Formats: sequence, C-alpha cells, structure tokens
Amino acid sequence: MTNSAKILRNNGFLFFLLFAILAAAPFILPIYWLIILTEIIIMGFFAMSFNLLFGFTGLLSFGQAGFFGVGAYCTALLIQNGIESLTLILSAGILGALLAALIIGFLCVKRDEIYFSMITLGFGMMLYTIAHNWIGVTGGSDGLPLCTIPAIKLMGWEVSLYDPRWMYLFSLSVISLGVLLLWRLTRSPFGLILTAVRENKERLAFVGANVRWVRLTSFTIAGGLAGLAGGLFALFNCMATPDFMHWSFSSRPVLMTVMGGSGIFFGPAFGAAIFFILEQLITNVTENWMIFLGAFLIPIVIFFPRGILGTIVELVKRRRES
Repeated sequence: MTNSAKILRNNGFLFFLLFAILAAAPFILPIYWLIILTEIIIMGFFAMSFNLLFGFTGLLSFGQAGFFGVGAYCTALLIQNGIESLTLILSAGILGALLAALIIGFLCVKRDEIYFSMITLGFGMMLYTIAHNWIGVTGGSDGLPLCTIPAIKLMGWEVSLYDPRWMYLFSLSVISLGVLLLWRLTRSPFGLILTAVRENKERLAFVGANVRWVRLTSFTIAGGLAGLAGGLFALFNCMATPDFMHWSFSSRPVLMTVMGGSGIFFGPAFGAAIFFILEQLITNVTENWMIFLGAFLIPIVIFFPRGILGTIVELVKRRRES
C-alpha cells in the first residue's frame, strides 16, 4: 500500500471516529452543554471556511461576518415568507453569500496583505450598515425573529428543530457535508494551487497561472460556506440580526484560527472549542471574560506560533522523524 493510500485510509478512519463521537453527544451530554456544542460546531465550521482564505490562500479577511450575515438573513427572509424546505432555505443562504462574495471579492483580490484586509473590513461594515438601516427588509437593529422553524420531513416522519437534540444532529449532518467538501477541495489540485498562491504568487504567475482568478475563487467559496454557517446559526438562534455582520463578529474566526492553528485542517474548529469552553468557564466567575481571553491569547501567540493543535501536531511529527 502506498503512503498516499495509507494517509487517505487513516484520515477516513479519523473522520468516521470524530463523527461517531459527535453523533453520540445528544445521548450523553445534558441539554445545556449540547446547546454549547451546537454553537461550537457551527462557529467552528465558520472558522474553517475562513481558514480556506487565511491558512491556505494567505489572505487575511476582516469581513467574513458580512457573508455569514447574508446567509442568516436569506434564511430568515425565506422562512418569514412561508418557505418550508430546509434544503431550499439553506441553499438560498449559500447562493446569496456566494453572490455577495463574488462581487466584493472581485474588488478586493487585486490588493495584498493589509490593504486586502482593510478593504474587506470596509465592505463588511457596509453590509452591516445596510442590514442595520434597511428596517423594512432586515428589521433594523431588532433583526428578524423566527417565530416558526420548518421541521425536518422524511417519508412522512416530522421532527421539530426546536428540540435541541434534533437541532444539533441536523447541524452536525449539514456541517459534516461541508467539512468533507472543504477536505476534498484542499486536497485537490486546486488546493495545491491555493497553497502555491500563499507561498509565492509571483512564481505561480510566472508559470502562467491566473493568481487573481484563483484568489477570487477561494474568496467566493469561503463566502458561500460562511453563508451556510450563517443560515444554520439563524436557525439555531431563531433570528438574524445586524450583529452577525459587525466587524467584531469577523474577529471570532480569526481568533479561533489563531488559537487552534491555521496550518492544520481542523485547527480552527479546535480553536472554536477552546474559545467557547473558556467563555463558559470564565463567565461563571466574572462578566469581563474578554480580559481573561486576551490574557490567554497572548501567550498562545508567543509560545504557540502555529496554534495549540498545530504545535502539538508539529511536535508529534518531529518525534516520529527522530
């Protein structure tokens, strides 16, 4: 058996094992922690979609919350207009975010480094302002509450997503498909091109690759997946608000990725788990939990430059090679 075949088999086993553990959570955890875990997997997927830009393409975006919010609002608007198909609702959130990312990305990918980051931040705040001021459509600062959530319907069997257990299992199923898509994408020839763009875009352009097109494709896909996370988050919270689009919300996937490790596929999801567990533990002691989170983040950046999970994986690789 070749090395690549062994890697694929081992990764497939790890995927299955992780999915089995997460699928067993509703039968083990109390409702409170199951709700926290639902938020972790949704936000973890949001951070993984951001990492397609940051970790693989080398682009730091501060506007991903804008596409997250577009997905949430598309979901909320369709539900308020009586659409009951969850497939159609989430697909609309993905397509809405894809379209927004395509238009904004076309204007952003011409720039590099801090200039790219600042442009994405500006467009993100523009989307936030539209959502905050367009009261007739978005509900303004009050957002769009979801008084009803469509149920899952399979062969005459109906399941309510108001039940935290079914909401968790539904989110896990959808996110698992999204994670598999990301995995195949990053391990494909296109994923290798993304890595080449990150490492040396000038050399890639010299051999004939269209760097701008590659960046735009990555930006659009990341925006669409952020829209999927936003749609699930709207279902989970039973509402969509402009706060989902604020620049401070865009900082969440950045923090999660830095904590977990941008060089590792599941690093952002690992960082999301750390982020929310710390939040829950610290808020039991004080309301000023962000101060302690900052104090926790500083030594991570100094002593774990590849993130916590990234550093652990790096140490394991070194021991195997030695």
